[in-house]
Amino acid sequence: MAQQQQISLPAKLINGGIAGMVGVTCVFPIDLAKTRLQNQRSGQQLYKNMMDCLIKTVKSEGYFGMYRGAAVNLTLVTPEKAIKLAANDFFRQQLSKDGRLTVFKEMLAGCCAGMCQVIITTPMEMLKIQLQDAGRLAAQQRGVPSVVSALKMGGTSAVLSRSYNTSPAPQIMRVSATQITRELLRTKGVKGLYRGLGATLMRDIPFSVVYFPLFAHLHHLGRHSPEDPAVPFYWSFMSGCLAGCIAAVTVSPFDVVKTRLQSLKKGANEETYNGVVDCFRKILRKEGPGAFLKGAICRALVIAPLFGIAQVVYVVGVGEYLLGCTP
Repeated sequence: MAQQQQISLPAKLINGGIAGMVGVTCVFPIDLAKTRLQNQRSGQQLYKNMMDCLIKTVKSEGYFGMYRGAAVNLTLVTPEKAIKLAANDFFRQQLSKDGRLTVFKEMLAGCCAGMCQVIITTPMEMLKIQLQDAGRLAAQQRGVPSVVSALKMGGTSAVLSRSYNTSPAPQIMRVSATQITRELLRTKGVKGLYRGLGATLMRDIPFSVVYFPLFAHLHHLGRHSPEDPAVPFYWSFMSGCLAGCIAAVTVSPFDVVKTRLQSLKKGANEETYNGVVDCFRKILRKEGPGAFLKGAICRALVIAPLFGIAQVVYVVGVGEYLLGCTP
C-alpha cells in the first residue's frame, strides 16, 4: 500500500488537465450536438438526431462550426478535470483505512469531488452553452424569419442580443466568451456566471457518486493477481468508458434541466424558467418524460471516451513523469 500513499497532488492536477484537453478535443462536436438537441422544443425540432445535427451544422456554419465554444471549454476544462480527478484521489486517501474503502466512503469521496468541481464547471458550461446554441437559434430564425422580433433575451445585454439579431437573410454574428463574461459581470455580477448552479450540483454530485466507485470496482477486476496491482492501460480505458457511460445516462435528466436554465437566449415561443423546480414541471407538462432523455446518447458518447482517456493518462502517469516523481 506504500504506493497508494505516495500521491502527488501536482502530478494529479497535471494528469487531469491533460486528460481534459485531449478528451474535449476528440469529442467536442458530439457535445455541441447534445446541447442543441437538449435545447430544441417539441414542435420546433430542427434536428432529428445527432448525425442530422452535425451534418446541418457543417452545411450552415462550416467544419469549425462544430467547435463553437471549444476555446472556452479547452481553457477551463484543465482546472475543471484536474480538480475533479485530483479531489477524488485526495478524498479517497483521506477516507481510507489501511488502504481499504467501503462503497459508502467511495461514494462520499465522489460526492466531495463533484462539489469541488462546480466552482469551475458552472461558469464554463454557462459560456459554452451560449456559444454552442447560437447556430441553432440562427437556423431557427432562417426557418421562421417572421418571429425574429419575438425572440426573448430574459434581461440579458445588448452584446448577447447582437449575436442573434439578424436581417431577413440571417447571418451568425460572432460573439466571444470574453464579451459574454464582461456583460454578465456588468449586468448581473459574479452570480450571473453561476446561473444554474443548483442544477449543476444536481448533475455533477450524483455523477461523481456513481462514476468513481463504479470505475474503481471495474478497474480492480483487471488486476492480474492480488500480489500484482498493475492493470493494462486498455482495461483502464474500457473501465473509464463504461463507468462514464452509465453515470452520464443516469444523470441525463439533470443535464437537460441545467442546459435549459443556462441558456440565456431563447428562440421563438420557447419557455423561460424560474429555477430548477419550475423547469422540471414545465418540461414534464409540455414535452413529456421523454424530454429528460434528450441528448442522452450524445452525452454518453461524450463522457465515455472523455473519462476513458482521463484514466489512461493517469495510468501512464504523465504528470508524475514531468515532475520526476514516478515510483
